Order: sequence, then C-alpha cells, then structure tokens
Amino acid sequence: MILVNRLNHYPALDYCITHYPALLWYTGYCQESNPKQQGKCRKPEELTAEQRRLAVVTRPSLLEYLSYTLNFMSVLVGPCSDYSDYTKFIEGHHVHSKLKHNVQHNGYDVQAEPSPVRAVCEKLMVCVGCLFWFFTITRRFPIGYNMDPRFISHASFLSRLAYAFVSIQAARPKFYFAWTLADAVHNAAGYGISGLDQNGRVSWDLVSNIHIWKIEATTSFKSFIDNWNIQTGVWLKRVCYDRVPYFRTPLTFVLSALWHGVYPGYYFTFLTGIPVTLTARAVRRNFRHYFLHSRSIKLAYDVITWAATQLTICYTVMPFLLLAVEPTIIYYRSMYFHVHIISILAMLVLPSRPRRPDLHAQHSNNNVKGE
Repeated sequence: MILVNRLNHYPALDYCITHYPALLWYTGYCQESNPKQQGKCRKPEELTAEQRRLAVVTRPSLLEYLSYTLNFMSVLVGPCSDYSDYTKFIEGHHVHSKLKHNVQHNGYDVQAEPSPVRAVCEKLMVCVGCLFWFFTITRRFPIGYNMDPRFISHASFLSRLAYAFVSIQAARPKFYFAWTLADAVHNAAGYGISGLDQNGRVSWDLVSNIHIWKIEATTSFKSFIDNWNIQTGVWLKRVCYDRVPYFRTPLTFVLSALWHGVYPGYYFTFLTGIPVTLTARAVRRNFRHYFLHSRSIKLAYDVITWAATQLTICYTVMPFLLLAVEPTIIYYRSMYFHVHIISILAMLVLPSRPRRPDLHAQHSNNNVKGE
C-alpha cells in the first residue's frame, strides 16, 4: 500500500492504476466483438489469414465473456490479448497451438509444458531495476521543470532540449515497470508463449507490451510506436488502420487519443504524432537508400536518426505527461514549435514516394525492418 500511495503522487501512474482498467475492458470488448462479427457475418474466403485465425464462430457465454474481459492477469494494467489465444489457454491448448510439436506417451499426444521460471525471473529483475531508477533518478529530473519560467528565460535552447530529453528518459521506467510486471504475471500463470526463438528456446513474449531495448535504440518514429504499448497498437491496427479506406494514419492517431481519455495532453501528443509520422516516413523513403552503400556511412546515418528520433519523441510525448493545456503551450513556445514547423514543411516539400523506387527496392531487404 505504501508503494501504491507513493506511485499515486505521479499523474502518469495514477492514470495507469485508476483509468487504465476501463480502457482495457473496452479494448477487450472490441478484441472479442470484432472477430465475432467477422466469424459470423463474413464468409471465410472474405477474411485474411489473420482474421480467420482470430475469428470467433460461436457466441461466448456470459462466463466466458467476463473471464476474458476481467481476468485477474490483465485487469489492472493489461495487456489485452486475443480472445482466441485466451480461450486456448483456458482450455489447455495454448502450449500445443504455439509450439506445434507433441510427445507420444502410451499412444496419446502429450505436450511437454515449458517452465516460465526463467522468463518470469528475468522480467522481475527488470521491474526491480525500473523501480530503483524511478525512485532515485526520476525525482531528480521532474517533468514540470521544463515549464519553469526561470529555467526557460535563462537556459539556452540546447540546454532546454537536453533537459527535455533527460527528463523524458527518466520518466519512462514507470511505464516499463507496469507493463513488464503485467507480462511476468501472465507468464507465471503459464500464458504468453509465442513460439520458439531463433535459438530454439521457448519465447514468452506473446502478450509483451513493450520492448525496452528496441525503444531506447530506435532510429525511426514508427519503430518506437511499434514497440511501445504493443498490444494496444495491434488493436488499433486491426480495428482502424486495416479497415478505413483512406486517411489511415490520421484516423488511427485520433482513435488512439479518444481511447486514452479526456486529458488535453493526450490529444496534443497524438495530433502532433500525425505530421511527425508522415514526415518520418517521407524522409526515410526519400533519403535512407543513399546511406546504405558502406557500413561507416550507415552507422553515421543510424546515429543521426537515433538522436533525431529520440528528440522528436521527447517533443511529441511531453504533453502526454503534462496533461493540461497551459503547460503544454508553455513548453511548445519554449521549443519554438520547431517539430511542428519542420514536420509540416517537410510534408509539403518531400514527395510521398521515393524519387528512385528501383534503388529503394534494391536496398529495402538488406537492412533493418522496413517502414
């Protein structure tokens, strides 16, 4: 209780503890209802392979529905998983469906149950590290200092930019802690196997909501989005991005803002994310292939894009932590709205497709995951 009371002094964690369960219930409802609609109202040949895998062909009972939406593993901070995966876990078919190999015993197929101990211990160690960081580092770099009038008037622009970067980095571990702990809870219950990794070991990341290293080392805004709040991102893709015929990116960001709640800071963040995402996509498509001819040039490109991405993320997500309108406007003014201006100008100047698509296609398979 002492820990919860201390965490509740921070708005972002108060949001996780009090507001997030309602969001998860709504997400779980959509995760269950959309596949059910697809399974009952559309022909199998009209569905994609993923939709066929997730389709719910029979109406769940009230007990099954409540078990899925309010199960103890994810009721507080998630993550929300697919209804089909959850029912296989409850019915005891989860391991077999993911590992696809059986051991014969007395004429029956017996699936060896892998132990989650190693995965759970590793994730709990991450949680301990995040708590230590939160209680020792985060309080030394408060987000509110970015709006301090004396700091804004006396510090140079580069100093303010540097402090924004450090304060955002210091604020992330509270989210890392919550989502990693939730992932560990699922694994401890035996839920979360996604298959085998490249070394042949069981991978316990089916319901992982965050990839910390990929976030900290990301060189693109899209990669950050793909590795942050992963299960919600998957849900947004299924219910919005894959379904709307036009303006997919803007409408998905708007839905994400509505899903998060009523704080103005959420809308500042996600509406800012629209031009940032479109600009990052255009820059990557138009220029990245020029830097892939040598390892040293590619390394320099990665360093520059890492720094640009991290600073852009700081600017974009700052209102998410500030929540209110006034501090957000103060922060944007202190930063001269530079990300908004650069993004909008780049959208107007750069073509949406690469100027040399043949060269772009030639190199798209040589590197990191594409756009």
